[in-house]
Amino acid sequence: MAASNDLQEALKPFHQRASEAEERLARLEAALSTKKDSGNDELSNKVAQLQRMLEDEKAEKLAEREKALKEVQKANEENAKLRYRITHLVRALEKADRDLASK
Repeated sequence: MAASNDLQEALKPFHQRASEAEERLARLEAALSTKKDSGNDELSNKVAQLQRMLEDEKAEKLAEREKALKEVQKANEENAKLRYRITHLVRALEKADRDLASK
């Protein structure tokens, strides 16, 4: 669960930037729909540019998420290996203690 929380914390800036880009895009689209003059071309270009930026941010966020998930998976695998080793070390220690106690 802690890894999931860490992942969420790592992705917060990306979510925030995507939300800001969506808000800017909504404002530009609203401005575009209210103005029907020569400024439409400029606004259309800005809207298209913001849409491209939003798509780029989403792709970057997805790549970061995949990278973080791989790191979490790797950490979980390492943790499982270490738990396995600890279990066997504890058993060996208990056996050694029993052997000493019986002598």
